[in-house]
Amino acid sequence: MNKKLWIGAIVAAIIIFIWQFLAWSVINLHQDTTKHTPNQDVIMKVLEENLEDGQYFLPNLPPSASESEKHEYMQQVTGKPWAMINYHKSMSDDMGMNMFRGFVTDFLAALLLCWILLNFSNLTFAKSLLTSLAVGFIGFLTVNYINAIWFKTGVFSALIDALILWGLVGVWLGWWLNRK
Repeated sequence: MNKKLWIGAIVAAIIIFIWQFLAWSVINLHQDTTKHTPNQDVIMKVLEENLEDGQYFLPNLPPSASESEKHEYMQQVTGKPWAMINYHKSMSDDMGMNMFRGFVTDFLAALLLCWILLNFSNLTFAKSLLTSLAVGFIGFLTVNYINAIWFKTGVFSALIDALILWGLVGVWLGWWLNRK
């Protein structure tokens, strides 16, 4: 068992977890993704009466629509309002399992990054930092930025989040993995 790998990954996961807490709650970096509407009670009532748990894209056709129906429908809805909805019938304030799953995910990401870094033949602090930033930027590009392209979501806060998070991890791993 490689001590550098496991300690590096555990501490990196803690850094990720703490940064995510700070970014989403204390700093509220992602406030642009959770906007408030004074009409929320009316909207929620309509959603409750019409939706089951799930993610929706509106307007949309049923999966059974033909190609000609899809083409005609796109012409009808182009230029009109649209929405993406993540709907759940019941909100829970039990954060325990979510926090556990989040930390396990953070640990797996950190473990994979440590494994990549430890496979470099000549690892330096700079390589650790730049590789960590590259991993974060790859994640940003293939998830957040792609969603921004297709679904017109806010992207600046996600970029800042990725750069700070993976920069902090890179500084830690650059120091830890290069110790003799």
